Amino acid sequence: MPSLTELNTDIPRYQAVKDYILTRIRSGVWAPTQAVPSEHELMRTLGVARMTANRALRELAAMGVLKRVPGLGTFVADLTAASHPLALRNIAEEIRERGHQHHARVLQLTQMRAPPAAAAHLALAADTPEVYVSKILHYENKVPIQLELRYVNPRIAPDYLGVDFCQTTPHAYLVAIAPLERVEHKVRAERGEHSIRQALALVANEPILLIERTTWSGGIPATYTLLHHPGSRFELSGTFNPG
Repeated sequence: MPSLTELNTDIPRYQAVKDYILTRIRSGVWAPTQAVPSEHELMRTLGVARMTANRALRELAAMGVLKRVPGLGTFVADLTAASHPLALRNIAEEIRERGHQHHARVLQLTQMRAPPAAAAHLALAADTPEVYVSKILHYENKVPIQLELRYVNPRIAPDYLGVDFCQTTPHAYLVAIAPLERVEHKVRAERGEHSIRQALALVANEPILLIERTTWSGGIPATYTLLHHPGSRFELSGTFNPG
């Protein structure tokens, strides 16, 4: 077993302990509800002070990654998010319904010429004026759960760039101003670009679960959206009645 100094010497020791624990959770070595090493075990394994181990466990518990049960120990929390494969839901509502906290970080909100894939899905001609683009990182209990890249037809939402998406989500805003008429989904697993993997805090071989979605409103394509999720912390599930 490596010592802490062999893992990372460029960050505070308590953060290195947190990273040690997070890496094992996200790689599946430690599964949801499984007990994690105690403070004394972390001290012995990593060669850190008890105060350092205690801080790491406390902060991960405050983030919702770990669950500390008095008299029993510390366990990996079940942070696997589930979403219906066909339903359109507000991710903030989904997270709150699980009893967790949601917050968002806006990485990009701008106007630009649509890339070829977005132009094709939005049925835009090559010389069409620019589209609106938002890139938003959604967190569940301070853990990144979705990177949302959305291309919006300005005809559908002319005021899109003026919305505060830390207070509402693009889904909630668009549904309110442009009722949905049609939706198309594609779901696939991929490795993804480095910047996306970094934003989602993925470990080395963890896949991305990508939902590719096109919506229509007012008789025209309204949005083209790429929803990236960490493969180990997100799943699609649903129930339907045949016929």
